[in-house]
Amino acid sequence: MPTRIWADESGGSWPLALVRCEPFRVSVPEADLAALRARIGGTRWPVWPAVAPWSEGTDPGYLRELAAYWADGFDWRAHEARLNRFAQYRARIEGLRVHFIHERGEGTRPFPLVITHGWPGSVLEMLELIPRLTHPSRFGGDPSDAFDVVVPSLPGYGFSDQPVLPGMSPAAVARLWLELMRGLGYERFGAQGGDWGATVATRLALAAPERVVGIHLNYLP
Repeated sequence: MPTRIWADESGGSWPLALVRCEPFRVSVPEADLAALRARIGGTRWPVWPAVAPWSEGTDPGYLRELAAYWADGFDWRAHEARLNRFAQYRARIEGLRVHFIHERGEGTRPFPLVITHGWPGSVLEMLELIPRLTHPSRFGGDPSDAFDVVVPSLPGYGFSDQPVLPGMSPAAVARLWLELMRGLGYERFGAQGGDWGATVATRLALAAPERVVGIHLNYLP
């Protein structure tokens, strides 16, 4: 299959054999944020029984404070900016646009690593981790221990497309990740995951043991 070169915004490039890929930046329309705030503000609160807090489920006072924070306290634009500090892309694989972060590691031979989040998580969980893996020297580590890090959003999560057909199992997600990693030029790589991500990482290793060098799980499926 012919290989073309995809250049990122920093001028780096890598071979793309199997996936169509485009740069991506988070930019949620203000109208969507306003609609969310309106829905939260329009909550019809039920009447709670006169019982001790948390004795019959979520404490109503806490829930109202939480709703007020999401309506007026949470700064979505600040979190957009935090996400957009990372190199993000969307690749079309098997008819789905898969969102992912791809950060290259320091040194001459960073090792490729795909990290998969779980439910109800997202790539946001990995933002503190990514620079520690890509640039360990900034944190007192050895540059030779660096990784090229790929963090995809599971189908239906974050900015990945929602599947429209049944069958999007962990094994199916693993198949997407194998295509993604090959398209990025990584024939051999490691995999990490927790929760559903641990199951995906396990399925990756079972499906392609000749390509997956090792897996690290923070949940044992």
